[in-house]
Amino acid sequence: MKIFAIRDENDTTGKNLAWLLYYEMEKRFYIELPDDADPWETPMLLSSFLKRGERTVNAYWSKLWVQQRIVPPDRQNLGQILRDNGLNAYDEFELLILADGRCSQDDHYLVPIAENELPIELAARFLKKIEDVVPLSEKQLLVFFRDGLIKKCNLRPILEKSATFARLIKSDDLFRTVSVQTGGFGVCWGENLNLADNVLYSCGEVIPLSSDDFRSFVEMRIINTAEASELLECSRQNIDDLIRRGKLHPVKSSPKNRLFLKSEITQRMWK
Repeated sequence: MKIFAIRDENDTTGKNLAWLLYYEMEKRFYIELPDDADPWETPMLLSSFLKRGERTVNAYWSKLWVQQRIVPPDRQNLGQILRDNGLNAYDEFELLILADGRCSQDDHYLVPIAENELPIELAARFLKKIEDVVPLSEKQLLVFFRDGLIKKCNLRPILEKSATFARLIKSDDLFRTVSVQTGGFGVCWGENLNLADNVLYSCGEVIPLSSDDFRSFVEMRIINTAEASELLECSRQNIDDLIRRGKLHPVKSSPKNRLFLKSEITQRMWK
């Protein structure tokens, strides 16, 4: 991750108006605004977030802010511009850095900073980012946050408020594809359906477990096909047969392996 302070060159105090975060592998931008941000000083495109009481600018609008500061990909002489700047391909981040984030529309520019230079307010904000997520039944998620809290989030009231999420309401299979957004800034179902971390942190009910408790459960209570065969003293073919007859129910299957709850295998041994 690369971090930049967004500043105004007319401000001799060097005040940070915002921070731009860039995740290199995923090529994804996020902008964080200070807790005491002034809407009149904040870059115009981002001030609407302040009016809604939001301090984290999502990936879509952060990228749009970046795109407004660089040469567009449909520029007629783009190839020559890239060659003149030593670039082999169009790269939003590289183009942004070439001019230190400056553009003709305003006096803002970028200054690279180290992670340990971020203010305490952002460090506290990052503790509420998401580490992991597990889909549950009835449109619920089990969400693991960096501060150690695990929250059970009932999303149905949120999803039913917007037609955008209609597909998630209708399809349990789609709902189960949930994953963590880059940087833990939320959860997503593909590129266009997402919920921010602060929304989940606010709506979730704390579960009195730790991440270590959950990992311990997985380590001790989930077994693979080979381990199940050993416990039942049978072959893999017998395991496959038990699954076909509905006597065993793998919690996860792949072409080469299956995972089972150890408790189900143990109970099978009793029969």
